[in-house]
Amino acid sequence: MNKGRLDNQDSMIKQLQKASTLLLLLILVLGFAVRFYRFDNPIADWHSWRQSDTSAISRNFIEYGFDLLHPRMNNISNVQSGLENPQGYFFVEFPVYNATQAGLYKLFGGFTLEEWGRIVTMFASVSAAIFLYLIVLRHSTKAAALLTAFFYMFIPYDIYYGRTILPDTSMAMAILGGIYFFDRWVSDKDRIGSLKYWMWFILAFIFTTLAFLLKAYALFFVLPMVVIAYNRFGLRLFIQWQFWFFAIISVLPLAWWRIWMLQYPAGIPANVWLFNGNGIRFRPSFFRWIFYERLTKLISGYFGIILLFFGSYQIWHDKKEKLFFLSFSASSLVYLCTLATGNVQHDYYQILIMPTVAICMAFGATFSFSLLQKYISIRIAYGIVSIAILLGFWFGWQQVQPYFDIDNPSIIVAGKAIQQLTSKDAKIIANYNGDSSLLYQTDRQGWASFDFDVATLHKMGANYLVLVNPTQKDMSFAKQYKVIAYTKQYLIFDLNKK
Repeated sequence: MNKGRLDNQDSMIKQLQKASTLLLLLILVLGFAVRFYRFDNPIADWHSWRQSDTSAISRNFIEYGFDLLHPRMNNISNVQSGLENPQGYFFVEFPVYNATQAGLYKLFGGFTLEEWGRIVTMFASVSAAIFLYLIVLRHSTKAAALLTAFFYMFIPYDIYYGRTILPDTSMAMAILGGIYFFDRWVSDKDRIGSLKYWMWFILAFIFTTLAFLLKAYALFFVLPMVVIAYNRFGLRLFIQWQFWFFAIISVLPLAWWRIWMLQYPAGIPANVWLFNGNGIRFRPSFFRWIFYERLTKLISGYFGIILLFFGSYQIWHDKKEKLFFLSFSASSLVYLCTLATGNVQHDYYQILIMPTVAICMAFGATFSFSLLQKYISIRIAYGIVSIAILLGFWFGWQQVQPYFDIDNPSIIVAGKAIQQLTSKDAKIIANYNGDSSLLYQTDRQGWASFDFDVATLHKMGANYLVLVNPTQKDMSFAKQYKVIAYTKQYLIFDLNKK
């Protein structure tokens, strides 16, 4: 009889495991599918300027060769660094993302370069959800793990940024992979000489190093690794040579890249302002922008903030894994407060805190359900929590949906006109107030703003001037330069002819 009960229990466990695997697969497949929304958009949607700079590096790899040590964009102006940059160097993150985007386009074709960039980010988004599931599963329940993956895949903010041509989602995926494999390396009872031990070590090193190279901000998110090591060794972790070895070799490639960059100061964008350039840190406006405009309104869709609050409460009262999950929140808060101006100025900077948001919302959902079912029926409890989640998604979508829109179609039409009317080696003044989106559409090198007057830029090598949505005032350039195309959407001057 006891054997029969055990067999039934084993059968139920297998069925539950199979069901959870299928549910996870469904979450990942549907999450990947929704990211195809407006997949073929040109780079003219929200934050097109940063996407354009990123994709320009990839396009130049295809046109001029995969020189990873000298990434170049189309914009050769001095806006980025304040220094003249005739080569168009752009030294930020090591161009792993760009090499992947360009490499896939060269190898397989089929999609446009821009679409391959979206695909890279989409796969990174799915991989990040998998790592989140595995991390939470090791430290909490299967329900919490599934819900974490669910929120990461379907929060509208994450849907948009989970298909943009930016390296940030790939960085989030890589650091999550580093945390997961580091956890396996430290926590599993494998002997130092075993194959498993070194396998976990190598994987942790690869993903962590990749995260640092993709975006140095990954350094803010190593705190969970420290907690993992502390949970295993206590304060003795500081005398474990393996951890020091891991830390040093993981940071070395980033340190080398940063030293290498110093040879090309014109290609290094000004970045000190990201920390607290406008003095906003800890002012009332900082808290309003970060915790209301971004977390409450944009990311949580108002209703999701309830789950975030309850999730934070649940994590704080978790007796076993409190420190581990709090380390994610602590990392995110330190990151937000350190790069205060950057996080207020650009909402895409919050991509890096989305794993923490997903974890907190998952715990908030499980806590809310457990609390409600003490007073009402299970079905009603499920219904209330589900409605709160759906309303959060709905209001979040109202905030995010305009991000997909092409606000200024004229830049696309003007870019095609430049490609038809000018030679490939022509240099263009594509004035768009420093935004390189218009310049990217021309597929030419040039200036994205009037760094100097047109005559001076002409002497510096500019061949054409393009203006979008021209006004009568813009026709004043016709006194000096020949108009070669004029429509309601664009105005093009040949600077070599008068």
